[in-house]
Amino acid sequence: MEQKYVLENPKSFNSTHIFECGQCFRWNKEEDNTYTGVFSDNIINVKEENNKIIFSGICKKDIKNECIRYFDLENNYEDIKDKLSKIDKYLANSIKYGDGIRILHQDLWETLISFIISANNNIPRIKTIIERISKQYGKKIEFRGKTYYTFPTPEELSEASVEDFRKLGLGFRDVRVYETVQKTLNNGINLKRLSSEDNVDILREELLKIPGVGPKVADCIMLFALKKYQVFPVDVWVRRVISELYFENEEQKPKIIQEFAKKQYGELAGLAQQYLFYWRRDLA
Repeated sequence: MEQKYVLENPKSFNSTHIFECGQCFRWNKEEDNTYTGVFSDNIINVKEENNKIIFSGICKKDIKNECIRYFDLENNYEDIKDKLSKIDKYLANSIKYGDGIRILHQDLWETLISFIISANNNIPRIKTIIERISKQYGKKIEFRGKTYYTFPTPEELSEASVEDFRKLGLGFRDVRVYETVQKTLNNGINLKRLSSEDNVDILREELLKIPGVGPKVADCIMLFALKKYQVFPVDVWVRRVISELYFENEEQKPKIIQEFAKKQYGELAGLAQQYLFYWRRDLA
């Protein structure tokens, strides 16, 4: 049964900014400019109309509570943007460009596998691979005449061999994903413990033990699934923009950039990264 939740007079919410800033892979733009996506066991359509955000979809739980949590609606992004905008003119300009960005609270397991797949990959291809995996191993959800698929659990993915993953187009990542599934099933990876770990250094150390997880992927997982706003993932775009703006075009190593980000942006470095990433990549 379809549910609906209407957010009146929204602040700091722009669907395009949220879904096109590189943090998620299961949201797609419709012909009517709305977005439809799958998260957890939910299929949601997001529509902006007359200063309202209309969330409609199929949810196992209450759609309002699901949307408040997933879209981080209890967090004051107006205050966050005000603090960040005062740091320097570059960040202020990037915030104006992507002022509707919010950090989604994504499922840890899905984020882990998705960002392992993201290594040396582009967003359209990542989305295609994740859709294939979900269609092959996830559960069906019928919504408005279309069939969607949930992201498969570790148990559901246990059916897949390395060869199965290869056929789905994972390339060299097939072994990494297979090993991660097996380690999770055998309690070598404890998702609950990772979710409850507050110390970022310990959390990063644990994530780096997972097959296919390097420093950037670990930071993306912490930011997008575990709400560690102080981490600053460095990819090619972020490296480029920080080097151009703050180091006179002299390309810096990720470690130098992260040290700079920690000093420059503090506990909100991860949010600064999203504004800078979206701004720089879109204007490239």
